[in-house]
Amino acid sequence: MKAIALVQTNDRTINQLQQNFKQSIDPIIQNPLTQGNLINGVVLKIGNNTINHGLNAVLQGWMIVGINGVASIYDNQATNTNASSTLILNSSAAVTINLYCF
Repeated sequence: MKAIALVQTNDRTINQLQQNFKQSIDPIIQNPLTQGNLINGVVLKIGNNTINHGLNAVLQGWMIVGINGVASIYDNQATNTNASSTLILNSSAAVTINLYCF
């Protein structure tokens, strides 16, 4: 996502207000965590699972925000030839997760 654009006016107060707002909001907008995609109900089987992360960009990170069982889960991104579209997760058990990708 891009930074907030300023609209120049003849009113110095409005211009300063916009600048103050921009300086406060731009770091939040540019934080990769705020540009993520929540994927609910991802069913994982034992072993490698390929998931479309929906970011239209190279994945920077991921976190499980919900899980319905006990499993050890790690990514296999080092072997992923399609990292701009997918995430490969390896699971030790069959579980359903809610996944946040960023």
